[in-house]
Amino acid sequence: MKILTVTVPCYNSEAYMEKCIRSLLPGGEDIEILIVDDGSTKDRTAQIADAYAAKYPGIVRAIHQENGGHGEAVNTGIKNASGLYFKVVDSDDWVGKKALLEIIARLKQLEREKTPVDVFLTNFVYNKEGARHKKVMRFGRVFPEEQIFTWSDVRHMKATQYVLMHNLIYRTGLLHRCGLKLPAHTFYVDNIFAFQPYPYAKKLYYMDVDFYFYYVGRSDQSVNEEVMIRRIDQQIRVNEMMVDIMASQNFFGLDKNVKKYMYKYLNTVTTATNALLLVSGTEENLEKKREFWRYIRRRSFPVYWHLRTSGMGIGLNLPGEFGRKIDVRGYKIARKMIGFN
Repeated sequence: MKILTVTVPCYNSEAYMEKCIRSLLPGGEDIEILIVDDGSTKDRTAQIADAYAAKYPGIVRAIHQENGGHGEAVNTGIKNASGLYFKVVDSDDWVGKKALLEIIARLKQLEREKTPVDVFLTNFVYNKEGARHKKVMRFGRVFPEEQIFTWSDVRHMKATQYVLMHNLIYRTGLLHRCGLKLPAHTFYVDNIFAFQPYPYAKKLYYMDVDFYFYYVGRSDQSVNEEVMIRRIDQQIRVNEMMVDIMASQNFFGLDKNVKKYMYKYLNTVTTATNALLLVSGTEENLEKKREFWRYIRRRSFPVYWHLRTSGMGIGLNLPGEFGRKIDVRGYKIARKMIGFN
């Protein structure tokens, strides 16, 4: 059995997917690379995927499907994964060779010692186009290093620290147990990927290596601010799904840090959604903002109250110009955190 499955969702990714795939190949026979061609029609994505599968049998598999969006490509990867652990690497991103080999060696060691973990965390690097200094998201003062730990061992996480899909490796079985199924034809589902499984994680591990290089700079990228405003309905949908997850989660018996972390993440995403609706400046989106908060209140008053009264949520949804200024200020913080280009 492979130690690690890496799924690479691809949609018309000819221009950059090979850099991503080549960065994963040093993993050799220890990993499985699933290239999921999500209905590409405008370029040679499908042919490139097939060529790598033919050249590296036993390591690379090409899976072709009708277009279902990023979430459906990740779902396909989870469904077809044979590795004990599961990782997503987007086709315009890449990984570091040295870190990849160190991670594989450590995962194999954990299995040999019969001490598997549910979540394996690393650093990730914002490789922003034109930036002189690349921002690295590290967690040395948050997570114990080079040891198995539990939620009770997690220390304070700063507002500028956060876990994303980029630095997460899950045990594949955990994703099945938590019933993770991302919505089709929806952007920003990586927020659900980095949110829903956490209450199911009992044992965690952090390695201080710069593993994932997250490219930021394409004008059509999903985290481009103008693109996010055009796709605001999808951002709202994901945010509401996260509210649903939070509202239905029973935290009884779980460490308090699980709930604390999930609220922190939900707060950040909600701040971004709320402020994007304001930044757009249209009456239609202002009404969507009002309906968004009505939805949260209907779904769960405790969640609604928490988002209104804590952290960046202070001031969210306040009426008038004063409230808008606070919203946008909070958004500027969230914007830096999420890494919009």
